[in-house]
Amino acid sequence: ALIFAILHVSPTPFCVLDEVDAALDEANVDRFRTTVEELSQDTQFIIVTHNRRTLEGANTIYGITMGNDGVSRVISLRLDGDRMVKHDESADSADLQAIEEEIQL
Repeated sequence: ALIFAILHVSPTPFCVLDEVDAALDEANVDRFRTTVEELSQDTQFIIVTHNRRTLEGANTIYGITMGNDGVSRVISLRLDGDRMVKHDESADSADLQAIEEEIQL
């Protein structure tokens, strides 16, 4: 709440939040998302999260996945509402399908 109050008074170009929603229940995650959406008019947010409700509010999602070869890959998805607009060309279809199922696109 303190960080959001400061950003409301004095916006910064970007803000990094690391799993700040981990202890929140669903109602408070929705409030968190609403606040981030309001503040994102002036501040770009980079949020590390495992919370599906928070992911659903994102414009772009970056994920790390490990393929069958044991090599980690970065996958990016650009979202527009409930649909995927663009994805990282290096991602294979199985990785994309797993991510889509995870965030229920």
